[in-house]
Amino acid sequence: MKYITQEGLEKAKTELEKRKRVTRREVASAIKEAKEQGDLSENAEYTEAKRQQRENEGRIIQLENIIRTSEVVTNNGNKEIVSIGSEIEVENAGKKMFFHIVGSNEADPLKGKISNESPIGRAFLGKKKGEEFKVTLPNRNIVEYKIVDIK
Repeated sequence: MKYITQEGLEKAKTELEKRKRVTRREVASAIKEAKEQGDLSENAEYTEAKRQQRENEGRIIQLENIIRTSEVVTNNGNKEIVSIGSEIEVENAGKKMFFHIVGSNEADPLKGKISNESPIGRAFLGKKKGEEFKVTLPNRNIVEYKIVDIK
């Protein structure tokens, strides 16, 4: 079972709607214009438009699957234990860092959104404020964290 936050679900629904209503029309228009240019065998615009169409339709299928099969989770305002949906402040080697624990479909490490399925995300789950622990990363490095705050 894949998990998703309410925010992630809304984002997926918005993207799906845009891809169905806007992107499909834009791509169809580009295909139509390219066809009007004649010979399709050497028509780069047609080839590119068809590639965009395949990419868009693939993403639509992916989003529909995410929406249909993911379970929306919330931490119900629990500020005692880290769970999916928690926003946490941690300390690592004297540096404060902020993370939002999300489902794997929402993960964006550059924005501090880490998957509950990642090694660090799994290690954070169930921890309490003030708790210190070590995480072994895939590269075998060991990192030590302290939970400073849970929001």
